[in-house]
Amino acid sequence: MKLIIASGNAGKVREYKALLAPLGFTEVLSLKDAGIVSDPEETGATFEENAAIKARALKELCDCAVLADDSGLEVDALGGEPGVYSARYKGIKTDEEKNEYILGRLAGLPDEKRTARFVCVIHFIYPDGKEVAARGVCEGIIGREPLGENGFGYDPIFMYGEKSFAQLSQEEKSAVSHRGNALRDLLEKLSENK
Repeated sequence: MKLIIASGNAGKVREYKALLAPLGFTEVLSLKDAGIVSDPEETGATFEENAAIKARALKELCDCAVLADDSGLEVDALGGEPGVYSARYKGIKTDEEKNEYILGRLAGLPDEKRTARFVCVIHFIYPDGKEVAARGVCEGIIGREPLGENGFGYDPIFMYGEKSFAQLSQEEKSAVSHRGNALRDLLEKLSENK
């Protein structure tokens, strides 16, 4: 089955391809791979609203299944920031600068005050237009420094147990990540809707 993912984020698309390959999605394409330009304004106040905005905008441009997600990091000591603004946090351009900014704001806080979570909401639309939404969360803490070479975004500062997300292999990360959890929730819902 052909599926287009409403993303240009190479790391995210790579994760989805790995997670979806065993499920019969033989052709999983990014927007760029599909030759589609779709960049609706994310005006939602929640991950759910933004994922739906992106999926519906893409569905208007193609007749196959589409998937969009909205995901981000919520840091409790920062009142839930960066939240839905994770990709465009404070106008900071690079992942490294965003990570350094968060580490700077949490400087001196003990681990028990550094709690955080990754949240992912997936919005899937069937070729016939039927919509399904799923949510996944992964709890952790913000580390003291960026660690690891894998992953992208906030992965180097998000600690899951003794390792950052950027220190986990793709298989280890997919087993526990917010995106992996959201995808498992989605697959369960898709199988219920057959």
